[in-house]
Amino acid sequence: MQVDIRYGKDGVQPVEIPEKNLVGIYAPMEVVCGNAEDTIKASIDSPIGYDSLESFLEGGEDIVFIVNDGTRPTPTAKVLDALSTRMDLRKARYLIATGTHRDMTEEEYNFVFGAHYENLKDRIVVHDAKKSECVYLGDSKNGTPMEVNKVAVDADRLVIITSVEPHYFAGYTGGRKSFLPGVASFKTVETNHKLAMNKEAQSLVLEGNPVHEDMMDALEVIKGKKIFSIQMVLDRHQNVYRTAAGDLNLAFAQAVKWAEEVFIVPIPEKADMVISVAPYPMDVDLYQSQKALDNGKWALKEGGKILMVSKCREGIGHATFLNQLSSSKDPKQVLENIKAEYKLGYHKAAKMAEIAVWADIWAVTDLDPEIISSANITPFPSVADAVKKGLSENPDARIIILTDGSVTIPRVE
Repeated sequence: MQVDIRYGKDGVQPVEIPEKNLVGIYAPMEVVCGNAEDTIKASIDSPIGYDSLESFLEGGEDIVFIVNDGTRPTPTAKVLDALSTRMDLRKARYLIATGTHRDMTEEEYNFVFGAHYENLKDRIVVHDAKKSECVYLGDSKNGTPMEVNKVAVDADRLVIITSVEPHYFAGYTGGRKSFLPGVASFKTVETNHKLAMNKEAQSLVLEGNPVHEDMMDALEVIKGKKIFSIQMVLDRHQNVYRTAAGDLNLAFAQAVKWAEEVFIVPIPEKADMVISVAPYPMDVDLYQSQKALDNGKWALKEGGKILMVSKCREGIGHATFLNQLSSSKDPKQVLENIKAEYKLGYHKAAKMAEIAVWADIWAVTDLDPEIISSANITPFPSVADAVKKGLSENPDARIIILTDGSVTIPRVE
């Protein structure tokens, strides 16, 4: 049968896969979504742990919203639409939780703020992990120095708008992640992300996950600060499925339960070949697209082949990550090199090298094939070429396609 694989914002990669080889095509679960505006408004009107948003904001002199950057699918603009009927949006400032990402493009600003962008343009503050003034708030139990953007620390009211989906080493996005890494210093993020090297740091895992625990410690050091959150769970089409508003941790816990309904996908068996797609906007670069590999590995047999499909619109991402991944043709040696000296981005290389120890990593991207090859990844010009090669080596290969590999967590039934 012919399958059209999404590639970039509007493109497709057609591929023919014999029926006998195809296990199935999987994506986040189909769920019933209501009207997004109604869903968001209902959650804001019945917040968890607060009487109302209005009472929370009352008396606030320095109101700061923390919002995700343009690499996340969070429909911030829809939330601002709902809030605009409840408050004057210009009475707040808007801190972009870039983590260690670059500043946003004009297109991304329009995506994040929608119709409110022109009105709020002068109220936006972009977090820069290396340059923004950050306040030291002590060390976490794991020894991570907690340095958070001064704008967030000084605010007397914080409103966090975010979305919750599985994350390959933090367990889940959302909630506490808006602080760390969202608006933390580079040193804080680097120290925290080193914990991703631990085997307990994996998708869906919160209890015992040192990365998650570190993020929770970041909240502990600002205990007492008034925080109101609006946390959305999106469906496979990036429509709003559910929204939890109110207390940051209580809303996060509720959103995690809803996220499990969407993103944990049952499969009948593991496959010889997994095609895992990083769709737009998660295909921004190789660094972000790695999540599709990490999720796809849960559907792959040992000794199999995993094909990452991502346009990688803006290139590699972090150069340090690529340098480490390219440091040896032996993935075991790459892991040893990373253990010897850690820098931010190495955790991505480690997660990829871990897969390369027991499986072949293939890729279809717009990147220079030589760069891909140097990173222990076999490049292909198209999905069709990769599948043809895979079937020539194993005509009976069982194939699984993950159409949204960045957030799909396959689990054998």
